[in-house]
Amino acid sequence: MTRAARFLTWSGIIGVLFVLATLSIVPVPLVSEETKEKILPVLPWWLLVSFGSYCLWSLGWGLITFRDADEAYTELLSEITQAKDDLRSKGITVD
Repeated sequence: MTRAARFLTWSGIIGVLFVLATLSIVPVPLVSEETKEKILPVLPWWLLVSFGSYCLWSLGWGLITFRDADEAYTELLSEITQAKDDLRSKGITVD
């Protein structure tokens, strides 16, 4: 099973359980009814914000530690130089 299939399977299962719990078809153990009514509607937004925060943190960490990958750093700098030279040969000012 690929990662995408596994992700979609678990997302589907969790989504169905969420809908069933929101519609009060499946009881939520150890949580009162009024607490469930307050928390369940905002849970998808909380998950979305958490995922966005994780993505931004991951991107920022990659930028901070970019110089640690010396080969990638030098390769990127050479590609940038090649692109600038190519643009200059076509008459475009780069700097």
